[in-house]
Amino acid sequence: MSTRGAERIELLQGTLDLLILRTLLLGPRHGHAIAKSIEYNSADVLLVEQGSLYPALHRLIQRRWIVAEEGTSENNRRAKFYRLTAKGRRQLTIEAGKWEKLSQAIARILKPTEQEGQP
Repeated sequence: MSTRGAERIELLQGTLDLLILRTLLLGPRHGHAIAKSIEYNSADVLLVEQGSLYPALHRLIQRRWIVAEEGTSENNRRAKFYRLTAKGRRQLTIEAGKWEKLSQAIARILKPTEQEGQP
């Protein structure tokens, strides 16, 4: 996954997994719809490339956080639809908590208080 534009930013490992889980919380989607949803909801800042998306989907299936089912897409083509499992819903809560804790810690470093540098 990368950001649009000339500058690419490497995302932390597991970030795409979290974004996929959150996207599937809204209901089953096929791979292309997952990628487009992440792009749309990030205001087109995040670009999900197939080379990152499908390995992540396979990883999430192996962990039993999602399942894949055959179906027909909105343009009448066969597609795999991915759905969040109960285990995946629980993991989404855990991963979102970890992300929140990490982002708060980074924010504290980027915008220090008056007592910066004191242990």
